[in-house]
Amino acid sequence: MPAKKVRIFDVVNGKYFAGSKEELKPSYVITSLGQKVSRVNLIATVIDKFVSEDQNYAAIRIDDGTEVIRAKAFKESVKLLEGIELGDLVTVIGKLKEYNGEVYVNAEIVKKITDANFETLRKLEILNEIAEQKKAVDEIKSLLDSMSEEELKEYAKDKFGMDEETLNVVRDSLRVKKEIDYKPKILELIKKLDEGNGVEIVKIFELSSLPENVIESAINELLAKGMLFEPKAAVLKVV
Repeated sequence: MPAKKVRIFDVVNGKYFAGSKEELKPSYVITSLGQKVSRVNLIATVIDKFVSEDQNYAAIRIDDGTEVIRAKAFKESVKLLEGIELGDLVTVIGKLKEYNGEVYVNAEIVKKITDANFETLRKLEILNEIAEQKKAVDEIKSLLDSMSEEELKEYAKDKFGMDEETLNVVRDSLRVKKEIDYKPKILELIKKLDEGNGVEIVKIFELSSLPENVIESAINELLAKGMLFEPKAAVLKVV
């Protein structure tokens, strides 16, 4: 399976499907944008590292600015993480697995990146692909109420190459997105961080696991509703 260039947010918020050794079927995640991902090619910053005492297990937590995921290495593969330190920008390639409800990367390749431009180019590459995926999702969304289930399955398969399993994940995510309200989560985070003088907006971006556009939208709504105010520029406080 090819290693796909994706955002961590899409992987950890997608739906995981376990593989089968008997059927030679790999495990994979289907994202809310309809992408089926079995192996990933990520560029992210190392924010945590752990190595067991017996050197048979090691893991790093990596953050690409959209979410955090753990990359694990076992036995002989532990050497992949030798020389990798906190703050390093790395490329991580590996298969997606799940343990105790956590989706992680079973590392195959881990390499440091010294050219920051490489990260910028990757983000642009992913955004261009997301734009195309979103067109398909938006079209499906517009047809949900006008087509029967069978008609929609056939349409999604013929136009976008989307199988029934993927279509179901996309439809479910469209329904969930209508219901999720992130404003209470943002309010709670600001209350927790505020020591009396308000909280810098940049701090909220740093500590929240939500995408930047989601945070911005929630903050703007809270300001408009008068639930937040700015005692000074770029600082927020709960009313």
